[in-house]
Amino acid sequence: MNEEAFMQRLLLSGTALITLAAVAPAQAEGYFNRIASFATPENMAEGQDRTRETSPEIIAATGDGMTLVYTDSPLGVLGFVDIADPANPLPGGTLALEGEPTSVDVIRRTAFVGVNTSESYTAPSGHLLAVDVDSRAELGRCDLGGQPDSIAAAPGGAFIAVAIENERDEDLNDGMIPQMPAGNVTIVPLSDGRLDCDAMIVADLTGLADIAPDDPEPEFVDVNADGEIVVTLQENNHIAVLSAAGEVLAHFPAGAVDLAGIDVAEEGAFRFDSAQPGRLREPDSVAWLNRNRFAMANEGDYTGGARGWTIFGKDGTEIYESGTSFEEALIRIGHYPEGRSANKGVEPESIADGRFDGVQYVFVGSERGSIVGVYAMEDGAPRLHQLLPSGIAPEGILPLPGRNLLVTANEADLGEDGGVRAHVMIYTYGDAAPVYPTITTEGMDELVGFNALSGLAAHPEQAGRLYAVNDSFMALQPRIYEIDATATPARIIGYRDVTRDGAPAQKLDLEGIVALPDGGFWLASEGRTDRLVPHALYRVDADGVIEEEVAFPPELLAVERRFGAEGITMVGDTLWIAIQREWADDPADHVKLVSYNTETGAWGAVHYPKDTPEAGWIGLSGITAHGDHVYIVERDNQIGAAARTKKLYRVPLSGMTPADLGGDLPVVSKELVRDLLPDLASYNGYVQDKVEGFAIDVEGTGYAVTDNDGVDDHSGETLFWSIGRM
Repeated sequence: MNEEAFMQRLLLSGTALITLAAVAPAQAEGYFNRIASFATPENMAEGQDRTRETSPEIIAATGDGMTLVYTDSPLGVLGFVDIADPANPLPGGTLALEGEPTSVDVIRRTAFVGVNTSESYTAPSGHLLAVDVDSRAELGRCDLGGQPDSIAAAPGGAFIAVAIENERDEDLNDGMIPQMPAGNVTIVPLSDGRLDCDAMIVADLTGLADIAPDDPEPEFVDVNADGEIVVTLQENNHIAVLSAAGEVLAHFPAGAVDLAGIDVAEEGAFRFDSAQPGRLREPDSVAWLNRNRFAMANEGDYTGGARGWTIFGKDGTEIYESGTSFEEALIRIGHYPEGRSANKGVEPESIADGRFDGVQYVFVGSERGSIVGVYAMEDGAPRLHQLLPSGIAPEGILPLPGRNLLVTANEADLGEDGGVRAHVMIYTYGDAAPVYPTITTEGMDELVGFNALSGLAAHPEQAGRLYAVNDSFMALQPRIYEIDATATPARIIGYRDVTRDGAPAQKLDLEGIVALPDGGFWLASEGRTDRLVPHALYRVDADGVIEEEVAFPPELLAVERRFGAEGITMVGDTLWIAIQREWADDPADHVKLVSYNTETGAWGAVHYPKDTPEAGWIGLSGITAHGDHVYIVERDNQIGAAARTKKLYRVPLSGMTPADLGGDLPVVSKELVRDLLPDLASYNGYVQDKVEGFAIDVEGTGYAVTDNDGVDDHSGETLFWSIGRM
């Protein structure tokens, strides 16, 4: 999307444009908004196999901020991106390396790269490489004698600090350390910008940590304005501060955090009622905030992970601890990875800082929640300012204050499974209000999470009031969420658990919902008989209690396939159910709209003609009646640049006369109402594949929502927006 179109969206869009009130400052302050995404397979040369795995991890930029340089471990290359026009990044190609690049930093137009060439865990090796960004020529290399992990250039360019991790074998001794050889920090001086390998300093870190003192495993380094190096020893849960000469100036344990009110079980339900006292921080990334303080992301490794981030003084004084507040912020916007509850939750992994318009910001990346938290520093204390959507698993964060830009490198590449590819994402800082999040539970009295929203329905009488259901990803917590769509962002203001016999109902895959005048609902469960989930309709009361279950009739079940009910709406006494894809008796590119008369119990159907897919498949994912038409969402299963069909059609009610099941069905006509691809693309991330819910309120305003798959192999983004009056 070009910059003009982006600004037009900021001015004209509805519910997505005002910041989360709980994190909005009182004073005027700028905000970050995503303006572009660059899929790293685009950097492969013409004719190369672009299905290969690619993974941008650590990212840097030339001194003028016009060219990005990132490490790509799976391909064994450095990648380059031209961001002269940041809203339209262009591929800069790759440079093949003799090993696995692990980290990169750039001084002016020279890239310094840590390259791992280890043959085994017990025989680690690697080198520090200098490359001219313009010619791609090698300018020098130093043998490091071990496996480099993180590197950082000293401000002013006096030296490069390298964390030599010599990482452990996770399959040996249950992954516990010590596992020799020990790591160190290697300091490589620069002379006139050139590597001076003969003057390298190896800083010994043994004997410092309480945990495996003879096996330090340095993880991440950063250098302050005084040339002092801070290094995290993640597995040792320790921190050291070194001089430019390699002298240990200070060292201390990273400490522990008492966590309470967290989810620690992966059971398909949000249950924030557990505790982990004394949870080791085990920090990963670290960044100096000034000469005396640094911030670190407490990702955890084998036995720890405190789900937050911390500020320390270089003397070991703990200045700030986020505790569970960072994770809770992600929970409220639908980015909590329930499938990682038993591990380390949102796993803060990356951290960086930068000063924009006089304000110092700290950027904290959640590897599993795929969010970058933006904290404004006020009198040395952080305040959550924004939550930025990123690609899957942000690994590198790069502030470019000189160009009012922020860049993230998102390492997960799911192309082999037909999923989203790895991305570099670009954000601009300015006066425009945040576009994300689009929906939140902020303001509720309790901590409430949501994800995998599927069906959407309008309140029968109240404008801007909607209801949504989650699908089978939350198998033990089927819910109906109540949404105030007049708020910006839209707010989930309440929920009802769908229950039977006083307990959460089991074996449901809720994909459709109808809100009734008496406060109750009809729900459609997609069904998957190979997992004993029946195709069925459910009548529930205003509290979510199932009062009636209506199984599909034998005529339907005789031809059933996995892809069942994806939406439901009501016209008079008749429910209309959209079946997602063809069942056994359907012609190609035709699916059933099934009718069920709630008074007589009669079943029937019509055939709906789908678009023909260019790739993959096309199915229905929503149905809602309004006026003289039924509106239907068609989508393909393609994602990102491959997406072609995300469309809203309408069918005249006058043509929806159901015939008996088992015989010939009439084919309805359809009319295109809106192509939803531009709506999805306007958020400047990759195009989401699942537009799962659509509803029209009593005043005729249409709303759509995407399904984030429970943050499972997904960026976690839930896009909720209005398409205006119908």
